[in-house]
Amino acid sequence: MTYVEGFVAAVPAANKEAYIKHAASAAPLFKEFGANRVVETWGDDVPDGKVTDFKRAVKAKENEVVVFSWLEYPSRQARDAANERITNDPRMKEMGASMPFDGQRMIIGGFVSIIDEGAQGTPGYVDSYLVPVPTANQSAYREMAAKAAAVFKEYGAVRIVEAWGDDVPDGKVTDFKGAVKATGDEKVVYSWIEWPSKAHRDAAWPKIMADARMKADHANMPFDGQRMIFGGFSPVLNS
Repeated sequence: MTYVEGFVAAVPAANKEAYIKHAASAAPLFKEFGANRVVETWGDDVPDGKVTDFKRAVKAKENEVVVFSWLEYPSRQARDAANERITNDPRMKEMGASMPFDGQRMIIGGFVSIIDEGAQGTPGYVDSYLVPVPTANQSAYREMAAKAAAVFKEYGAVRIVEAWGDDVPDGKVTDFKGAVKATGDEKVVYSWIEWPSKAHRDAAWPKIMADARMKADHANMPFDGQRMIFGGFSPVLNS
């Protein structure tokens, strides 16, 4: 199963090119350390929520854009070995000293994939989600997600990943648990849907929502949908 190191950060809109350059410089090192894939996506359709949202998750300011990014590793062990090398590599320390965003508000965590449908490629657009799920509901959530993934693929999604919180640390300023107001018995799910393009995604969603198979059974939902975070993102790096 793919192991995912997930990130969400707030980047000043004026620093977009600097951020892309920074990410492009770091990507080869992550690959050198053992990552199979490095993806960076830039906030495009990130709505405000009533209870939670991506902007509040990283305390984004008015002039900042939310970035949703991830590294894919073959295993938790490979991720752990990579992080040890990252911590001790002078090249990474140099990059860390000149980041074009506030690293204290970046949230980070490790996740084990429980759904991984479709092939890796070059996504044209990404729908991203953070979901708080009671630990006892893992099987029910996975079953629901698997059914939804089949529908998404039918309407043109090229890859769907649902990853279960495994190594999700508490942060001093922000963290994944706070992002979705997770309670003590809940895990954070980090998930995304890759589409060929934004136009394809925009055309597919009305059909998906009208599909009877996607009708929500609110009485038996395995998570609190009011605390789910979602948004649309444009890829700026896929390595």
